[in-house]
Amino acid sequence: MARLLRTLRSSQPVARFQRCCGLFPADSLEEYVVKNYFYYYLFKFSAALGEEIFYITFLPFTYWNIDHSVSRRMIIIWSIVMYIGQVSKDILKWPRPLSPPVVKLEMRTDAEYGMPSTHAMAATAISFSFLIATMNQYKYPFELGLVAAFVFSTLVCLSRLYTGMHTVLDVIGGALISAVLLVLLYPAWDIIDHLLLTSPFCPLLCIVVPLVLCYNYPKLDYYSPTRGDTTTILGAGAGATVGFWLNNQYAAPTYTSRNFQLGFPLITSKIVVAMLARFFVGIFVVLSTRQLMKSVVLGMLGYRYKFPIGDLEARRRLEVEVPYKFITYSSVGFSATVVVPLLHKLLGLM
Repeated sequence: MARLLRTLRSSQPVARFQRCCGLFPADSLEEYVVKNYFYYYLFKFSAALGEEIFYITFLPFTYWNIDHSVSRRMIIIWSIVMYIGQVSKDILKWPRPLSPPVVKLEMRTDAEYGMPSTHAMAATAISFSFLIATMNQYKYPFELGLVAAFVFSTLVCLSRLYTGMHTVLDVIGGALISAVLLVLLYPAWDIIDHLLLTSPFCPLLCIVVPLVLCYNYPKLDYYSPTRGDTTTILGAGAGATVGFWLNNQYAAPTYTSRNFQLGFPLITSKIVVAMLARFFVGIFVVLSTRQLMKSVVLGMLGYRYKFPIGDLEARRRLEVEVPYKFITYSSVGFSATVVVPLLHKLLGLM
């Protein structure tokens, strides 16, 4: 068993997988040589399914076009799973694969530790929580949903090997941790959902608890983007949760899912147009909110702590990074769940 674990933690299996998929180290000034562009683009796309661009589009899409309860459960599970994954990295401090022999296609996350793979955790959590939340509400073959969830999570997991960012053990560990958390949290889904919608303490707790966790994030000897990424995730989850509570308290407009009750194959072109309209209007507001709040919050913090907005080192300081990320992304979450639905109603898109 110990020998197997050492093998799974080593860089050699990752390097062999890359070569099997047509990715090789370069002998010249190039960083790497691609001999199979199908795998290259497939796994580069799959890796993006674990990045901010996917979270900021897919999670709001489910809220605007599918079902509020499904979206709420996915966001809560995603926030919990990602926090545990990020903290685990900086507690375990397992290094990423060595390069060489591995070819690394990403540089930003190379400063982070490897175990567990939060891409694998997020992909497993999102795909299977979506399956669990929808299988009893909508008419579609369960086997199809199961295969889709498995394929989605598998592609993201394999992409972390292809891009050279994780060992096999990192990926397996991330997927297993996420699966265990899903099993443990599933019995409490309805209770958590009810409390988040009805408790008068929900807004306060949803802001204070994540902020305390962010300010008390495990300290490292050097800067790592994990604290900033964790603050982004918890901030978005906090803002969205406050929006859920506010909508429930004041009977805000809700999206109907009646179009889906007869089964996904019967979705008409009119429904598709409405869904796309809601999505593009919503994503414009969300991205605009993010850009606006980034500028405003950074400007205020720069004035408070006397640093220029372009000073990257200053932006990495605890007293700057945490409020900057948290306020920006909690505003994004709140905008997606409160402001966008009101705008949809005003435009007749509900």
